[in-house]
Amino acid sequence: MRSSLITLLFFLLGGVVGACASVSVDTHRASVYVLYLLMLLLGISLGCSRDPKQIVASLRPDALLLPLATVGGTLLFSAMGGFLLSRWTAFDCMAVGSGFAYYSVSSILITEIKSASLGVQVATELGTIALLSNIFREMAALLCAPLFRRYFGYLAPISAAGIGSADISLPAIARYSGPDAIPLAIIHGLLIEISMPFFVSLFCRL
Repeated sequence: MRSSLITLLFFLLGGVVGACASVSVDTHRASVYVLYLLMLLLGISLGCSRDPKQIVASLRPDALLLPLATVGGTLLFSAMGGFLLSRWTAFDCMAVGSGFAYYSVSSILITEIKSASLGVQVATELGTIALLSNIFREMAALLCAPLFRRYFGYLAPISAAGIGSADISLPAIARYSGPDAIPLAIIHGLLIEISMPFFVSLFCRL
């Protein structure tokens, strides 16, 4: 929750600075280097996992069903948004949904890839939509975890969290879904995190 609010505040601050001041820095190019840094930090985070052997040992074929359901449900409802929004295609909406709550990397990827076909300004708008929608998803997963658990079962908080099930939403998942859900939540988050750049890139190019 705190990190989401901080990210939103920085985004709003950037909007104010961009509107009130003349910025000479090539922000488009700078965002690419930020993406490289984020991927480096992601690799370091995975490499420093406390007990990767335990996580790998708990990876069973049925553990793949939950991330598949998360991906399938997210893409299905994202595609439906394309039929409701006249400005954006179903593929644009699916690219936004493919962030799976990873708002920082997905928004940069979308802006970078779509700039060639839509232009920098429109691509930035779509990247901004991706940033906000994925922030809202993470906040909803944190705030509504007890409701998801109560009405949809112990797997629902994991699926709703998307990538966040392996990090920021993990304490809420452990509290409401139980400690036994922790390995599944970590595997779920890691598998979706690995697939996220592929899905975002795929739908941005369709």
